[in-house]
Amino acid sequence: METAPRQAVCLHAQPGQEPELDRLARRYGLPTCAAQPSADWRLVLTPQRLQLEARCSRQGPVYVDFVGGALGHRRRFGGGRGQPLARAVGMQRGRSPRILDATAGLARDAFVLASLGSEVTLCERSPVLAALIGDGLRRALLDSEVAAIARRMTLQPTDAADWLAELAPEQRPEVIYLDPMYPAGKDTVLVKKEMQTLQRLLGPDRDSGRLFEIALATAVRRVVVKRPKRAAWLLGRRPSVSVESRKTRYDIYLCQPATPP
Repeated sequence: METAPRQAVCLHAQPGQEPELDRLARRYGLPTCAAQPSADWRLVLTPQRLQLEARCSRQGPVYVDFVGGALGHRRRFGGGRGQPLARAVGMQRGRSPRILDATAGLARDAFVLASLGSEVTLCERSPVLAALIGDGLRRALLDSEVAAIARRMTLQPTDAADWLAELAPEQRPEVIYLDPMYPAGKDTVLVKKEMQTLQRLLGPDRDSGRLFEIALATAVRRVVVKRPKRAAWLLGRRPSVSVESRKTRYDIYLCQPATPP
């Protein structure tokens, strides 16, 4: 999820979890609550997980869970490679493309793609979301049913545009997947409360167009852009084809192979 942070977040540990706090602070460049006590949001390390809490909100915490909950259900009953997301990225029998999820967010789509066999790199420039994903992966690696899926997911806590700029030509991903913040206005779909929390925290999406152009110039086979079903095309650019689900549309931009010299 590519956005511009607008509110301060600090790290807090419940009793017994303090030794892990400094590692998280160094890894993701986040201050502790001791250093920034007035922050509007806290990333709280509990014995069970890392979770995001708003100081002045009755809404429950936001965290990443790859084992149970909605993702556990989808892993078991999601429809396999016949589901729209899998078709959009070009999954076929015996073929699992290498995918870059350039706007990882809470990593739900990345987990689905990894569960279907793809190697997925997740770029997330928000240190808050990257920390939540990293904690979700840590816990997933401890679960016997999910560990193999988690090993196919590689987190890069950085801006996807910067990460792509450093790649050698042979390292370019086959598929780049973009899920920009849903646009405001009449085409906005109702989002879950936790996504509303993230929108308040991170602010509006200001540069998905720039990342889209970089993705089109870098992907080997296709760029897939997730949109609300009735939303306009990103940058007004017509896709090669689209795959639709009940509320979502996946716009597919097929990449032209380079002409040999």
